[in-house]
Amino acid sequence: MVDRDIAARGVRDQAVLEAMGSVPRERFVSDKMADVAYDDRPLPIADRQTISQPFMVARMTEAAEIGPDDRVLEVGAGSGYGAAVASRLADEVWAIERHEALALGAAAVLQSLGYDNAHVVRGDGTLGYRAAAPFDAIIVTAGGPKVPEALLTQLADGGRLVMPVGAGRAGQELIRLRRRSGRYRRDRLGPVRFVPLIGEQGYSSESAE
Repeated sequence: MVDRDIAARGVRDQAVLEAMGSVPRERFVSDKMADVAYDDRPLPIADRQTISQPFMVARMTEAAEIGPDDRVLEVGAGSGYGAAVASRLADEVWAIERHEALALGAAAVLQSLGYDNAHVVRGDGTLGYRAAAPFDAIIVTAGGPKVPEALLTQLADGGRLVMPVGAGRAGQELIRLRRRSGRYRRDRLGPVRFVPLIGEQGYSSESAE
């Protein structure tokens, strides 16, 4: 998977490639999906959500430029796979998930794998997690109409935020924001397609689902 679907498609950060190779993806999908866990495509998980394709996880993780001393926030923990990968690179990772069953399941898998620096919190990811802010990197795994203001304020100076932004799934673009002295520089990383970001500073569940 790492050589064929990730490195061959342009991910060059060796630490990211090693992290992707070390995390057992089959632990983050259902038993009936275990045989296809390493296919380079999104897979369904509970509560009508998906686990992102391996290439996209690697691409977003690389774009976040996570270092060994970094504190990372992931918005949309899902089954915990992205947090697991980030935890192999960062000092501490906090992952927020609005679905209780997913949050509990992700926390259990991360604990069973010994990823003690990855923490799962149930809540509205569009509001971030002020208790652990500021964050050196924020990765948002759902698409919103704009970057939530709460996440911007919780990004540390010099920090990076990676998120799909756009109206509806068809119009999403992956962006990276860098914060420097209260200002943000935007990098455009290409078109993507993610589930909607639902919450107080995202879409309402009624309009998005």
